[in-house]
Amino acid sequence: MGLDAVARLGVSLLSDDDQVSVDSITLFVALLCGCIVIGHLLEESRWINDSITALVIGLCTGGIILLTTKGKSSHLLEFDEQLFFIYVLPPIIFNAGFQVKKKQFFRNFVTIMLFGAVGTLISFSIISFGAKELLGKLDIGFLELRDYLAIGAIFSATDSVCTLQVLNQDETPRLYSLVFGEGVVNDATSVVLFNAIQKLDLSHINSRAALVFTGNFLYLFLASTFLGVLVSSTLSCFMFYAHLPILSTFVL
Repeated sequence: MGLDAVARLGVSLLSDDDQVSVDSITLFVALLCGCIVIGHLLEESRWINDSITALVIGLCTGGIILLTTKGKSSHLLEFDEQLFFIYVLPPIIFNAGFQVKKKQFFRNFVTIMLFGAVGTLISFSIISFGAKELLGKLDIGFLELRDYLAIGAIFSATDSVCTLQVLNQDETPRLYSLVFGEGVVNDATSVVLFNAIQKLDLSHINSRAALVFTGNFLYLFLASTFLGVLVSSTLSCFMFYAHLPILSTFVL
């Protein structure tokens, strides 16, 4: 009886918003576990991979929710970009980086940086200029210069997931490392560009505004790179001197 009373009290203390949050998080964790387990079971399949598994599970779950609730609960989870960038994206990149062949990656590091950073900046400039000219002629609403720059930053980010699914790392290690490295650096450069654009003051467009934009971009890019290297190196050294060489290699 005492446990039942405590359970009823705990349930009664939950508000409707808290209950919705608990249900959403529970559903998200269940779907994530389902994707991991089913993807592992279908790992040897030639026709189905992890991406297709996650897509099919998401579509089926969304369809069931829409049918059972008649469209009333179509937004159980709302996308939060800060949550994605801080908690979801780092483990994805960490897992992919740990599986890549490091010798090939660092051997082609200069080429990767040229494709990922310089190539992204060139693509950003071309797309921004093209969007301004094309959308200006089509007369699609009113867009400011910041909007055109944001479009360039967004569309300059290429998705290399599909390409990596086709390539075999053991058969083409150099090509795989180039595509993977370019994808990671390209995404990082696009995110930094987008954040720098959001901080740009376009009320007075002059040489000072260009210098401020360049400074913000370099600050975000170099600071994030420095922090990543510093944290990974510190943890790796700590685990190495703590006689945990496997974990130190894993962290690095």
